Amino acid sequence: MTREFTAAPCSGVSVQMTKGQTVTVIDREGGQVADFFAEVSGNADEFLSSGVTIDCNASLRLKAGDIIYSNLYRPLFTVVADDVGVHDLLHPCCRPEMYEFFYGNGKGHPNCLANINACLGESRPIIRPVNLFMNTEINSDGSIKVLPPVSKAGDKITLRAEADVRVCVAACSVSESDCNSRRCTSVGIVVSD
Repeated sequence: MTREFTAAPCSGVSVQMTKGQTVTVIDREGGQVADFFAEVSGNADEFLSSGVTIDCNASLRLKAGDIIYSNLYRPLFTVVADDVGVHDLLHPCCRPEMYEFFYGNGKGHPNCLANINACLGESRPIIRPVNLFMNTEINSDGSIKVLPPVSKAGDKITLRAEADVRVCVAACSVSESDCNSRRCTSVGIVVSD
């Protein structure tokens, strides 16, 4: 069985998955970041951890064959296929305080933290997702710079669930910088058995 969903620009979608199912996240128009977060079904205290993922893979990058881990160092997803190969594990979800800090427009700005919390019916103070398609340049001196995504229309990444999980995918709301190529578009989500 296949289920298809759309995260409209500046919004999020929640999807229940069982172990062994795959989720494919599609950049429909190109240049759009998708914040990807998950928690173990029935246990909101075990959730996707980009930091643990960096630790266990010994890498700041994801590639096919890599595993995305939970905060308890358990596998949540395996990267099955990836058209892009450029994703971000460093940045937390955008939030009003971030928009205020960088752009002076945080009040009422749509943001991934609120969108993911709304999808999950929660109120996490901070979420550190896997930022699919986000292009963060990491320099040898430790400095970073957000560049436009290299993903093109229709590019996708497919992940296999290694546990029963509740997934939330948010189409990132940043139009003020190169993060989403200075515009916000939709993201496709396909869950397959």
